[in-house]
Amino acid sequence: MSDPAILRFRALVEAGLDALEERRQEVNDLNVFPVADGDTGDNMALTLRAVRDELDRILEQAGPRTLDEIGREEIVGSVARAALLGARGNSGVILSQLIRGAAEELMSHPGELVDPVLIGAALARAADQAYGSVREPAEGTILTVVREMASRVATELPNMPDARLKGEVSADVQDALAADVMEQALKAGEQSVRRGPDLLPVLRQAGVVDAGGYGLTVVLAGMVGALRGGEAIGLDHHSPARVTHPEHASTTYRYCTNFAVTGVGLDQREFAAALEQVGDSVLVVGDRSTLKVHVHTDSPDAAMALFAAHDVSRIDIADMSEQVQQRDARLAVPGSVHAPETAGGTVCGALAVANGDGFLNLFRSLGVTVLDGGSTLNPSTNELLAAIHSVRAEDVVLLPNSSNVIMAAERAAELSDKNVVVVPSRSLQAGLAAAVELDHGRDARANAAAMQRVLAAIRTGAVARAARDDPAGRFRVGDAVGFIDDRIVAFGEPATALGAVLTELAGGAELITCLRGIGAPLDDDSVRGLAGGGAEIELAEGGQENYWWLVSAE
Repeated sequence: MSDPAILRFRALVEAGLDALEERRQEVNDLNVFPVADGDTGDNMALTLRAVRDELDRILEQAGPRTLDEIGREEIVGSVARAALLGARGNSGVILSQLIRGAAEELMSHPGELVDPVLIGAALARAADQAYGSVREPAEGTILTVVREMASRVATELPNMPDARLKGEVSADVQDALAADVMEQALKAGEQSVRRGPDLLPVLRQAGVVDAGGYGLTVVLAGMVGALRGGEAIGLDHHSPARVTHPEHASTTYRYCTNFAVTGVGLDQREFAAALEQVGDSVLVVGDRSTLKVHVHTDSPDAAMALFAAHDVSRIDIADMSEQVQQRDARLAVPGSVHAPETAGGTVCGALAVANGDGFLNLFRSLGVTVLDGGSTLNPSTNELLAAIHSVRAEDVVLLPNSSNVIMAAERAAELSDKNVVVVPSRSLQAGLAAAVELDHGRDARANAAAMQRVLAAIRTGAVARAARDDPAGRFRVGDAVGFIDDRIVAFGEPATALGAVLTELAGGAELITCLRGIGAPLDDDSVRGLAGGGAEIELAEGGQENYWWLVSAE
């Protein structure tokens, strides 16, 4: 049987995570510092989820072994590493350091019961670890909140008759004492959160409390409730930031870039100084073999190039300008509520590269996040990574929708911190047909398999205006050229080319979808008149620039 201490610790992590998930969007909407990108709740939840998942892995592998047989040092090290590698953004990285500091303090007292004195020491070390990870600590943030929590507990300890536990003590007694001391910390945290705007002008100007500090109190409230066998302790709610919030200096950079580095003899200070030459909001934390890097920059490649001699992985790039715009648009609608997509049983999301207003809207109507690839439909790997980040799920299927994008998509999937599976769609119309199979309740592999079956059964065609004369003399600039997949099947007048494409695709098909592009020279009634065979035809606005019509047959 697994050690009850591990199970109790896991239950606390789960309770803190559940409480945060319930208020995650509220925490997101408070986020204005250091950048108003609206993802503090998301990032803190991801860090806690990584810790919970690592505990589950330990429990699964432990079998009948006890905590002492596994080794406290191994457990604490695994949990701290999981928090570090699972962290994203400023808030996630700082939370990972709080977890690491507290875990290391608990590990340094083998054989001792977790009592109020040890909890106080863990909070103090967590605060020191977090402050030490930030080159320019800002007061009024989560750093202040955890420091004042630790200070309150240290003040209260002399007044607690059972501050130290020795000998045989039941789990119920330990939980009750832990709940009492953590509630004192929570009260101090709440007061610190409310005082934050007095310490940090950007909070006061936006009319909010610090998102990270508030998120920490939400987690602690969930843990105290679990220790007492009930729900999370009730906390005040806080209004979201005013949309007219001031822009912080960090918004001069576009990408919030996170990645892990593994190697030998890694020097945090050396790398932090170099990163400040390519961006700001720099955090480099970890040890001499594993680092987690966070930086705001316009050049993620330049930041990662500083670690070229080491192994770079778990890359996560967020487009902060896009995040700020989406957040402001949401908060500008009175009473609007945007629950995170990961809530409500969502396991998997999808990302499609597309262009044309019609295609963008059609993909979105299917619950797919869209990266506008522009007229060339050729985004960079960094743009793909940023778009992957914007999908509100940890499993993602990626539809490149162009043969030119597949390699970049596969590279982005390989580098991403998320579980990404590329479905190699080679055209917009094929990708759209595959996207219909998206089921948010399935994982990425199951969704990808369903989409692959669609791609295997679908045939595609297109009609475009010739941009140059054919060297073989078949058509001239301005003629219509019809394709089935990549094969030219007709040319000449638009009706001739489209008719040939529709006729060939109709053979054996049940449904033909025809999507109009910009400047398509035939109206819908004329297009329907060209469709032969018994297949049903659906017409829709694609809005693509380079093709008059894109066609698929199922």
